[in-house]
Amino acid sequence: MRKRRPREEEHENTERWMVSYADFVTLLFCFFTAMYAISNVDTNKLGKFVDSMRSAFNVEGARGNAISVIEGVQIFIPADVEVESNVKDILGTLVTDSKGAIDVKRDERGVVITVADKYFFESGLAGLKDNSREVLDKIASALLENPNMIRIEGHTDNIPIHNETFPSNWELSASRAINVVKYFIDNHNIKPERISAIGYAENKPVATNDAPEGRARNRRVDIVLLSDSESKKEPR
Repeated sequence: MRKRRPREEEHENTERWMVSYADFVTLLFCFFTAMYAISNVDTNKLGKFVDSMRSAFNVEGARGNAISVIEGVQIFIPADVEVESNVKDILGTLVTDSKGAIDVKRDERGVVITVADKYFFESGLAGLKDNSREVLDKIASALLENPNMIRIEGHTDNIPIHNETFPSNWELSASRAINVVKYFIDNHNIKPERISAIGYAENKPVATNDAPEGRARNRRVDIVLLSDSESKKEPR
């Protein structure tokens, strides 16, 4: 009988470590690539990316929580309003220079630039002061950077007015808003179909009317850069 040859012993694969090493090098490369990308990220694009991810995963409160800090002032920008960095600089400078007479905030309407009436008008009048034009020009330059709809809202305190020009606070607040709209259209070529005016008289107070300080806060013009959702509600 022929004898079988003994089976050759299998050699141990001593190069298996190279597979794990290759995986490690790949992961290391990805890590440093990500770190480099983060260090050179465009903050606006990153913000859009974060908002998109929050929306995609239905994170509660994802919309309208973007926060920008401008010269020590917190300005809240709705997630569906695109605001470029130069616009934030303009608004931040206005807030700082006004020493409390101009405020920028976010609410359900959009980006709201609130200006005390003393910046724009004499008491009981609707004509724009000459020295108000510098502020209006800066605000207009910010508005022109964005395509969203704009709404100008006039507000008064609760002290009744009755003179030859304005029989009530309704007419006064509406006329003030209209004059701001006309200035933006005539001097900055903001498209008329993009902007509207409304007068609320004393019916939308932000402070109590029981004290002079509160009444001064209520006498204001709100220049609102509407969010996308609010813009869709405007007449077409």
